Amino acid sequence: MTDTLAISATGLIKKFGDRRVVDGVDIAVPTGMIYGVLGPNGAGKTTTLRMLLGIIEPDGGTRTLLGHDRPRDASDQVGYLPEERGLYPAMRAKDAIAFMGALRGLDLKTGRKRAVALLEANGLGSAVDTKIRKLSKGMAQLVQLIGSVVHEPELLVLDEPFSGLDPVNQERLEALIVAQRDRGATILFSTHVMAHAERLCDRLAIIASGKCRFEGTVADARGMLPMQAHYIPQQDDESLAALLPAGARHQHGAWHFAVPPEGPEGVLKTLISAGHGISGLSIERPGLHDAFVRIVGPDALKDDENSARETLENGR
Repeated sequence: MTDTLAISATGLIKKFGDRRVVDGVDIAVPTGMIYGVLGPNGAGKTTTLRMLLGIIEPDGGTRTLLGHDRPRDASDQVGYLPEERGLYPAMRAKDAIAFMGALRGLDLKTGRKRAVALLEANGLGSAVDTKIRKLSKGMAQLVQLIGSVVHEPELLVLDEPFSGLDPVNQERLEALIVAQRDRGATILFSTHVMAHAERLCDRLAIIASGKCRFEGTVADARGMLPMQAHYIPQQDDESLAALLPAGARHQHGAWHFAVPPEGPEGVLKTLISAGHGISGLSIERPGLHDAFVRIVGPDALKDDENSARETLENGR
């Protein structure tokens, strides 16, 4: 972890009525990293981001953003893509981007020049003079993201940025995020899709039912689960199952089991000695999705689904 923090929050609390949507969340986002906030729908991710940015005030806890105790004092150094997208439909793409930059203190002439360069660099050169209303949803979303970075912010905050994008535009967005990190920006984004977090994040936090359940690297999260072996015997019969670790399951002609803490050698030696042999073998670390499910647990997933439904019904 780097010595400096772009964002630091301790004990954040937010209540809607009698319900704590965020319940004592701690977050520390190192400068120059891609940091993910993961969680199921209704977990409190958006509310947490809004408190960090100063859009809404916490009911408890403290936070600093780029060294400011009042996050809004750093607004010109921040780029923000909210979950609710919105652009003026009659504007041309380059003008919409320049306008968003102007809201953060960038002059319009420089904004338009940068807009053209960024659109071309991200495969949208043909859309420079196209009005927003004529763009596809995915292209308009990328235009809004470019508008969030045109003023070259120190911190970029993205709330569910991949929502609604097709695979091609998802790849473009991932490339843009990495490019921003490479120029020195800090990126904080929320998502409930593990694949994006696994590919992009230097560090991440997992939030469920308003609480932070995990903080660390992707490798740290995956390391909480044992390695998994996928074993295809040369000879398979009823006696084989008794030689495998507890919980082993048979699927599509292969046996799948958790590797014991002492390693797979003992199990494999036993299988070979019993005449079952090895026709195929792979040993892999479970993915972030499996770690996420283990960390969050089924009860929290159910609670967050109910919370999201209540929020929708109450119009919040």
